[in-house]
Order: sequence, then C-alpha cells, then structure tokens
Amino acid sequence: MVCQIIKMVKGRRVREKGKLRLSDYFKKIEEGSNVAVVANKGVRSSFPKRIQGKSGKVVGTRGNFKLVELNDGNKKKIFILHPIHLRKL
Repeated sequence: MVCQIIKMVKGRRVREKGKLRLSDYFKKIEEGSNVAVVANKGVRSSFPKRIQGKSGKVVGTRGNFKLVELNDGNKKKIFILHPIHLRKL
C-alpha cells in the first residue's frame, strides 16, 4: 500500500519536474464540486500522506485554501488544502 502511494506522488513527466504552473496555483474550484487529492511535491508543505489519492467534496474556503470533506477511516473529516493539491473530478 505504501509503495502505491509513493509511486502516485513521484509520478511526474520529465518536462513538468520542478515546475510550478501558475494556472494550477491560482485555479478556481467552486464549493460543492468533487475533487481528488493529489500531492504536488513542487510546493513545500506538511501534507498528510494518508489522504493522498482520496476523493472528497469542497465544502468551503478559508482565504485561498479550500475546506475538503474526506473519509478518514470511518469518520468524515475536513482538511484545509491549497488548490494546487486538488484536481476536479
């Protein structure tokens, strides 16, 4: 299980390595939309590894960050994530 998570995190194309697209950094995600959590290693942040690859729902905003409701085990929890770590589904 841990090897799969590491492969998903490291999987970037050669031309994208080390780059940070400004369109990804400032992208608009509306409340109520479904998103997948994919860690972007180009940004330094303390990112919880247990939510890598999970999908959830955007329930609000705090400044530039999004409040994402995810299932963590059997409980629903709200994580505060930057939009660069989110992909629309």
